[in-house]
Formats: sequence, C-alpha cells, structure tokens
Amino acid sequence: MGMALLQSELLLPLLLLVLFGNTVKGQRDPEVSSVACKALADELTYDIKKIGPKRTVNSGTFRINPDGTRGKKKIPFAKSETFLTDVLEKICDRMNDYQLQDDPDTKEKKFKRYAPRKDEPIYAEYKKYFFYSDAYKPLKYACETIIEQYEDEIFSLIAQEADFLADRLCIEKSGLCAKPETHSEL
Repeated sequence: MGMALLQSELLLPLLLLVLFGNTVKGQRDPEVSSVACKALADELTYDIKKIGPKRTVNSGTFRINPDGTRGKKKIPFAKSETFLTDVLEKICDRMNDYQLQDDPDTKEKKFKRYAPRKDEPIYAEYKKYFFYSDAYKPLKYACETIIEQYEDEIFSLIAQEADFLADRLCIEKSGLCAKPETHSEL
C-alpha cells in the first residue's frame, strides 16, 4: 500500500506538469507572430504580383441559373482558390529566407528577409553559399499557425483586392500586430 501511495504522489505532479507545462510552451510569442504575419503577407503579395492580371480561370458551376444564365464566370487566376491553396501550402517554407537581426536604432530583435528571390539574378550565386539554420523554425511555426487560423480571411482579403494586405490581415483581421502609433506633424 505504501508503494502505491508513493507512486500516486509522484505521478500527480508529473501529470500536472505534462498537462499544464505544454500550455506555457504552446503560447505564441506576440513578436514572432507579428513578424510571421507580415512576412506571410509580403510573400503572398509577391506571389500575386508575379501572376499576370490577364491570366484568368473559370469559377463557379456549370449549372444554369433560373434566369437562364450560367453560374460560371472568369476570375483572375491569382484570386482563385486553386492558386491560393497551392501558394499557402508552401509559403511557410520561405521563412528560412528571413534572419533574426538587431535593429540598430531600437535594439529590438526583428526578422528581416535577407535571401534573394528565385527570379532575381543574384539567386544562382546565393544558392552556392546557402546555409540552413534552425533559427527560423519559430517563424515557420507561427506562419503555419496563422494560415491554419486565418485561411478564410486571407482568401477573402485577396478576393476583395485588399490594399495593404499586411495591415488588413495582421492588424485588423487577426490582431497579431499592434497598430502603428501615428504622430501628427507640427
């Protein structure tokens, strides 16, 4: 009986540590989430701009509406669910192109894009000297979490041709970033 009591006394704190220990670790770092959201919006904007505005895809249904028209219409390919789903599946892998740096003025640590994009002339040279780092993993995880939680909002903003995608997604829709302080001119 004494051994069973001793085991249960040791097991309870261990169980509580497992149950509640992960909540602290699982909480998001607001700074990393904000940077990940901005990086995600930047990467999305870049991908959308690469697609020509004349490239379209059929959307809707082939059924005939009661008024005799078809429910099918052409939409820009960059706004199609097919394109956006494909982009969002791979976009967080690009968080490896960001590096944690100290801002020289504020001394804050920030992630900034340092790698050239594939269509830039210097990219071939860059790939020769590419080094993998685990430093971007929190950024990648935050990016994946944002997509998981706000995928519908992302689709909606892009369908509405929302200007300032980063501000609309990261400040207004998700609240992951603080509103910038505005200073009036004197």
